[in-house]
Amino acid sequence: MEYALGRLELRRWRTADALRLTAAHQDPEMANQGGIVDRASAVAWIGRVADLDNGHVYAVADADDHPIGCVAVTNIDRHQVGWTWYWTLAEVRGQGVARDALRALTDWAHHEAGLYRLELGHRINNPASCGVAASAGFLYEGLERQRLTYDGTRHDVERHARLTTDPLTPPDRPVTISL
Repeated sequence: MEYALGRLELRRWRTADALRLTAAHQDPEMANQGGIVDRASAVAWIGRVADLDNGHVYAVADADDHPIGCVAVTNIDRHQVGWTWYWTLAEVRGQGVARDALRALTDWAHHEAGLYRLELGHRINNPASCGVAASAGFLYEGLERQRLTYDGTRHDVERHARLTTDPLTPPDRPVTISL
């Protein structure tokens, strides 16, 4: 499928997105993300993230409104700190979609949602995710040894963070955020 990547929209996930969300999680790289295995689990996940008390989860949609990824800030605490995460479909990886979505979300989180510090982590065997974090101004803060386990294997995680005072490059393409 061809995607219209000239502009992006960060919007709420919809029940109508469930089949695309399920298909995205068939990718081996996504298998351990969110427990989505079929339409029913996708609908349940969409319901859970719709109205979080301590976070915001957005579909990253192309110009034709096809969901091609996800970007979020969750686990927001009383210290104005949030945990940031993202993923994209395999077909659009390497085209700056995650970078631009994260830059837009970061700007929104700092200036509209009032968050001072954003954090994220990625497995050390995921250099693409590290590149996305760095391109959105997230600075390396350290290594968490054997932080995550997938399929019985422990993985080290690099921790990154950015402050509202850190410089942020705007997205390379137009990105709108629809609350």
